Amino acid sequence: MIDLRSDTVTLPTPRMRDAMARAELGDDVFGEDPTVNRLQEMAAERMGKEAALFVASGTMANLVSLLTHCGRGDEAIMGTMAHTFLFEAGGVSALGGIHVRTVPNLPNGMLDPAEVEAAVRDPHNVHYPRSRVVVLENTHNRCGGAVLSPEQMHAVAAVAHAHGLKLHLDGARIFNAAVALGVPASRLAAEADSVSFCLSKGLACPVGSLICGSKEFIAEARRIRKAVGGGMRQAGVLAAAGIVALEEMIDRLAEDHANARLLAEAIAGIPGLAIDPQTVMSNIVIFEVTSPKVTPAQLSARLLELGVKINPIEGRKMRAVTHYGIERRDVEQAIAALRTVMKGVA
Repeated sequence: MIDLRSDTVTLPTPRMRDAMARAELGDDVFGEDPTVNRLQEMAAERMGKEAALFVASGTMANLVSLLTHCGRGDEAIMGTMAHTFLFEAGGVSALGGIHVRTVPNLPNGMLDPAEVEAAVRDPHNVHYPRSRVVVLENTHNRCGGAVLSPEQMHAVAAVAHAHGLKLHLDGARIFNAAVALGVPASRLAAEADSVSFCLSKGLACPVGSLICGSKEFIAEARRIRKAVGGGMRQAGVLAAAGIVALEEMIDRLAEDHANARLLAEAIAGIPGLAIDPQTVMSNIVIFEVTSPKVTPAQLSARLLELGVKINPIEGRKMRAVTHYGIERRDVEQAIAALRTVMKGVA
């Protein structure tokens, strides 16, 4: 089965499994797990921050970060297509009492700095929640894995900081962005007051994400992590895989990007499907089913019969994601399956 539903389906590498079995352990809630401590130090260094905190998931990373930045009734500004807004169960509002204000995402994942500035509340008006943080996402999931450049990041950060707001970067796939641009991830995170990234997507770990920021921020985030049930004891079993990921799995993301572009270029030539391959910058391929003779759900079901898993998303769109464990020959087989199904409905 060729599984292109998400890069979250990756399985750990043999080196990761070995490292997990051999990990030196301690109680991380007491700060005594040496493997977790090493991973956190590596993560902080990679992001150019003072400290880092290991958490269970990307959703927890964003939740803990925003709970650290905001009090109850405070406001977070983010895009209409932000993962935190759409796909994290409303946790920041349900658990933190944080009011979310959205501004439109541009097709390239960017937020218009003027729109962000217009969304910032007057802090002296008692009718308003207090604006505390702006959230950016890089790469941007629902905008097709779009990559934001350091210059784009700066444009939004400048607005946030000019108004005394913090900037949180949902960098779940920040290493994909870094590889696509050929820059260090730390450059993309440079102006963020906090940044999260996932180990369990393209980096192929079984579990885990990191939050990075100042020592003061991470100290408070550690307390919030405990409050939401995220204190893990001998978590070095999981952190060991993350160490391998940061040492070995970043540069290979370029293979995923090449496979995604191969898939997008082929889809562009299949009647009944539509995509602009030039918009595919990383490992996410979002395409539209334009043929009236088949729905995305029907196409997904027929592809499954041919050994390919690709999920429908909103409207007439479908999303395919390349990742560790998917080789060029797998992409070619997926392309052949797409051609077969669409030829049958032409």
